[in-house]
Amino acid sequence: MGKSERKIRTWHIVLGIFALLVIGVAVAYRQLSQPLPESAIPADYKPDIENGRIIYTAGGCISCHRGIGPHVELPAGGRKLKIPGGEITVPNITPDEKTGIGKWRAVDFLTALRRGLGLDGTHYIPAFPYTSYAWMTTKDILDLYHYLKTLAPVRNETPLDTHRFDRFALAFWKWLALPKRPFRPVPGKSEEWNRGAYLVLGPGHCGECHTPRNSIFIPDRRRWLAGAPHLSEKGHVPSLRGLKRRGRYKDVNDLFQALKYGESLGYEDISSGGMGEVQRNISKLPDADIRAIATYLMSLE
Repeated sequence: MGKSERKIRTWHIVLGIFALLVIGVAVAYRQLSQPLPESAIPADYKPDIENGRIIYTAGGCISCHRGIGPHVELPAGGRKLKIPGGEITVPNITPDEKTGIGKWRAVDFLTALRRGLGLDGTHYIPAFPYTSYAWMTTKDILDLYHYLKTLAPVRNETPLDTHRFDRFALAFWKWLALPKRPFRPVPGKSEEWNRGAYLVLGPGHCGECHTPRNSIFIPDRRRWLAGAPHLSEKGHVPSLRGLKRRGRYKDVNDLFQALKYGESLGYEDISSGGMGEVQRNISKLPDADIRAIATYLMSLE
């Protein structure tokens, strides 16, 4: 085989590999952009509105989606949320058909929380913490959806976001960042510990603020809840590890009291700043859930 023939053959191989890569990327992007099928809804599922309210409270949905003016107690959106590099307008998640989620089906809502995809296939930016919500059980996500449907609809047009992102790159970021399956109880741990771990990891999305991120903004699981720079780019979010060792709380009951009663019992540190509203949300949970959260957090060293 002559030198020119070897060059031609080499180019054919290179072009073939490139073509395969392009096809692979296109197929992968299509898969990453697909909504969940209707079959993702269990055939025997029955809505539990009270559980949906608990998940709504655990997630602190009102804290970000709180409306403005007369709609301050409803998740009508419209407020500005600071993110690295700027801010976005938080969307309306009341069941208004034109400006909220009134036209969303249950599977649309499940797709949004599991895959970070909107109705039109939009890849949501991770200011919407779907990388945490994806840990949630299908039942809890569906119960949350049905609870939201019971709220009063509010007409409030809010833009999806005010930033331009490369949605193609974002799809592959999600491929790296999203968990591969929902939370599974850890063998050898108590039911209470696992409930606390689930609430912190999934609905509570505590890791979104308390876990540092790597160079491509994915939470560093090796330093889970170890403290991180504030997402507003001002200040630092404290570690939730070693709470007893560092003298923050004496035991599980001490942290339970702090989470439930906050500054009314002298726990000012947990009721100040951005954590203040988080504590107030947690205080509205059933005592068993508050204690489960305290049990899990106090176990972290």
